[in-house]
Amino acid sequence: MSLEELISHCKKGDRKAQAQLYRQFASILFGICLKYSRNKTEAQDNLHDSFMTIFDKIGQYSGKGSFEGWMKRITVNTVLQKYRKEEHLNIVSENSAIEVKVDDVYAEIDLQTLLKYIQELPNKYRLTFNLYVLDGYSHKEISQQLGTSVGTSKSNLARARVLLKEKIETAKNKAIIGFILVFIQNLM
Repeated sequence: MSLEELISHCKKGDRKAQAQLYRQFASILFGICLKYSRNKTEAQDNLHDSFMTIFDKIGQYSGKGSFEGWMKRITVNTVLQKYRKEEHLNIVSENSAIEVKVDDVYAEIDLQTLLKYIQELPNKYRLTFNLYVLDGYSHKEISQQLGTSVGTSKSNLARARVLLKEKIETAKNKAIIGFILVFIQNLM
């Protein structure tokens, strides 16, 4: 069945078509959910909620533009709306911004470890970091999505970078100490 036919059947509420659409796009959308969630369980919940919204709103898809892009947008919005409702996003004063460049530090660790560190960030920092760095949103767009000011978006991004840099530096220091201890033990 073509994608157009699949969408048409989903618009009619066809459960088999919905299941096929889920199988076809779940892994892509799960990757997005994983970026914005604290762990896999939360990402699975977010994926489920996203598909519920997709199936509920599929009648609004006009066929213009990428269907996958449309679903990705719904997924991001569903996750962000969930966090707004749960009041996980606390406003940070614009005066607390700390500018730190840590892009070179990111390059020193593998993607899986970086994703783990991102997932450990507090929600407001994780969401801002993902929207800005990974998805390319502007601070103006982020402030609209999260219901904060542009300055708060910038502040949250700066704080996320500081926290990530600290996690990476701590991990590097532990690795160096471990290496030194093993080296000393081998000398004895």
